[in-house]
Order: sequence, then C-alpha cells, then structure tokens
Amino acid sequence: MEEINTVLVTGYAKAPQGTSMYEIYKYAGIVLEIDRERHVIVEAEFTVVTDLTQSFFKRLLVGYCLEGGVDDLIEKIRRNYFAPSQQAIIVALQAAVQRYWDNVNE
Repeated sequence: MEEINTVLVTGYAKAPQGTSMYEIYKYAGIVLEIDRERHVIVEAEFTVVTDLTQSFFKRLLVGYCLEGGVDDLIEKIRRNYFAPSQQAIIVALQAAVQRYWDNVNE
C-alpha cells in the first residue's frame, strides 16, 4: 500500500445568523489537506455558498506553510474577505490548525 504523506484536518465555528451560510449550513467549516513533513497546506475546502468564495479561499491558503503560525494568513483574510462570516472562517481555520499541531506533535 502506498504511503500517504498528507493528513486531513477539520475545524468548525458557528456561522453568523442572518447569513446564507447560517441558513444552509449553520456553521463555517474548513477541511485542510496538509503535507505532514513540510507543514504546507496542499488543498483546502470550505462550507461556503458560492464557488467564487471557495476558489478565493483556496488561492489564499494553498501553499501556505504553517510552521510560522497563522497570524499572516489571518491578516490576509481580514484584509481581503469582507463578509459577515469573516470571523467564523478565522475561528474555523484556527481550530483546524490547532487540531493539526495537536495531532502531528504526538
């Protein structure tokens, strides 16, 4: 069997009420595929309503190295994503990255 060098990790946060994200999903969710040797995000998927938003977040996240933390990535989201769900996306991202480090360091 082929060795897999990536892991999947998820994070969730409550979506803001009154948004389409809340009406459809009730939460903001993120799934990250991360190269466990280089700690680089190789793929990302979100519980967002539009394909454009999905594509936008992939461009922001894919290729990002987690070794330096997520502060720069969060700042990119704050500077470039102006939507009511901004904070929920950030919280979901932080939860996923924390789950990654908790498990990869074991």
